[in-house]
Amino acid sequence: MECGFSPATLAAYAGDLRDLRTWMEREGHRGGWHELDHERLVGHLQSLAAGGLQTASIARHTATIRVFCRFAAAAGHTPADAAERLSQPRTWRTLPHVLGHADAEKLLAAPDPAATLYLRDVALLELLYAGGLRASEAAALPADAIDATLGVVRVLGKGNKERILPVGTPCLQAIQRYAEQLRPKLLKEPTGRLFLSRTGQPVTRIVVWQVVKRHAAAAGLHNVHPHTLRHSYATQLLAGGADLRVVQEMLGHADLGTTELYTHVDRSRLADVLARFHPRP
Repeated sequence: MECGFSPATLAAYAGDLRDLRTWMEREGHRGGWHELDHERLVGHLQSLAAGGLQTASIARHTATIRVFCRFAAAAGHTPADAAERLSQPRTWRTLPHVLGHADAEKLLAAPDPAATLYLRDVALLELLYAGGLRASEAAALPADAIDATLGVVRVLGKGNKERILPVGTPCLQAIQRYAEQLRPKLLKEPTGRLFLSRTGQPVTRIVVWQVVKRHAAAAGLHNVHPHTLRHSYATQLLAGGADLRVVQEMLGHADLGTTELYTHVDRSRLADVLARFHPRP
């Protein structure tokens, strides 16, 4: 917790360490963490690769192990940092799938007005698309995070970093309709969360995923999840001429290199720039 990791990140790291401990016991290393050394760590990571785990997941396992081994050595649980010479596997950066304007409109129009949770689902989809929120950020959003006067949403992201996002009129109107007409009916006991389930409990990030997947399927769209809307948000901001640093702030990226990935997605803007400014068009 001292590093400011989110609960989801902590849960993932705990799972990585359980995998390491299970592998050690299976290999006959039952004496505890002090038996960790470089060769055994490499053996564990190789077993993950042999089991078909993707490179990005192995990279996260490696990061978890490096942090843990540094802590274990500093706390005296191990004689030395067993991961000191452990290198991070290289990951290929694949271009994200994004929705065009027409497909995004299909998704936003997919919820059935006759459905009980129609207003909630519309507000949630509008917010994910208009603000580029992560699923966990949308699930944890407080009811008082919306400032309709200024037209912004206050979001608490990774590392407890706050950012202020302008979201536009359609999103604000959708949230207002949900907050005034449906949320009071769903509310069973006091909670500060904005988005509630049918039973009145705050939604989880899993529920956010399910909402997006369900309505994407109804709209005839494939391979669409909350991060697709985040990718689309970022790509369309850059296509519209937004500065890369501004988009970095809007997404809450610590590393500009992560945001730069979106500059490779919008080929239509690249073609336009070349047509207008190339010295030999």
